[in-house]
Amino acid sequence: MDRLVFAAMTGARSAIGQMAVTANNLANAATPGFREQIAAFRAVPMGGDGANTRAFTIDTTPGSNFQPGSVESTGNAFDLTIADRGFFVLRRPDGREAYSRSGKLSVDAQGQLLGAGGLPILSDSGPLSIPQNSRPQIADDGTVTVFDGVSPQPQVIGRLKLVNPDPKSLFRALDGLFESQGVLSAAGPGEVLVKQGFLEGSNVSVAAAMVALVSQQRLFDLNVKMIQNADTNARSANGILSLSRG
Repeated sequence: MDRLVFAAMTGARSAIGQMAVTANNLANAATPGFREQIAAFRAVPMGGDGANTRAFTIDTTPGSNFQPGSVESTGNAFDLTIADRGFFVLRRPDGREAYSRSGKLSVDAQGQLLGAGGLPILSDSGPLSIPQNSRPQIADDGTVTVFDGVSPQPQVIGRLKLVNPDPKSLFRALDGLFESQGVLSAAGPGEVLVKQGFLEGSNVSVAAAMVALVSQQRLFDLNVKMIQNADTNARSANGILSLSRG
């Protein structure tokens, strides 16, 4: 394979990968707590005689932008936001933990408190169940108190498990939630604070993502044009060789 074609092909492939990541970011621009995904690539010099002026592209380790998103007041008792750093903890069906910034909660038919992706949100002692027809109040430290209208005193049913890992130690799963190599310990008192009645949005800038998408599309078109030019040059060279042999 001609080295120019190979170099342009890797560039086109990387541009497609970048467009896929940017499109996914745009699709989640309205997803609560979503963290923008970053796909990075780097140029690697090609080896061999006559190839020292060319380079091809390979993927580097993708990461995420953990800057906070905008916070809006909703007044909904099932909307939470983390004040600064930290994550909510969810339990997957296989028992593994997942981590999310999304504080948009809900309750299933059994009264179980659910978080992002419909997964149970965990307290320090496991999943939480909200009594029927009760309204939860969630303190800054994650303590969940319910008023069921029957008991004269409010009932404390648990405290949300909040973690504060180094974001660089987390990796994004296919469903967009974050995971860690091991089980993370709950954050200490006052280390992670939540606010009830507020919801954090995505940190994706739609305008910046649209500009990036246009740039990536042009980069893809440029690499495809290089492949076409290389093919045209090869055909011309073959034609000249055929004439010289004749």
